[in-house]
Amino acid sequence: MRTWLRVNSARAWWLVCLLPAAILLASLAGCDRDERMREAARLTGGDPERGRQVIRTYGCGSCHSIPGVRGANSLVGPPLTGIAQRAYIAGVLPNTPTNMVAWIERPQSVDPHTAMPNLGVSARDARDIAGYLYSLR
Repeated sequence: MRTWLRVNSARAWWLVCLLPAAILLASLAGCDRDERMREAARLTGGDPERGRQVIRTYGCGSCHSIPGVRGANSLVGPPLTGIAQRAYIAGVLPNTPTNMVAWIERPQSVDPHTAMPNLGVSARDARDIAGYLYSLR
């Protein structure tokens, strides 16, 4: 019985110590996400949270896998995980916020042979979508 108490009290001590640390790490991860969202908004002039919602409206997840967007898990087009850290957009454009917005808004103007359809994305929606995509680091 004493061994059981000693083992369980040691486990309880670890839980008491590790639980606050886990909560702190989770809250820091949230801060990091908030900071990425603010930085993405600053870079693109868009609203990343609205962009996440607009992505669903335009059906981007029908072709792409996009983290944080429910149902966006297709692989017709490239997955957009980490798109903000890639050197090029569509393999031809340097990855800048202006180029990202242009690509989303008018993909055929960049590459007439692209499989990405022109969805009639408005300038505001393109900025917001780019904002969300730039938050994916």
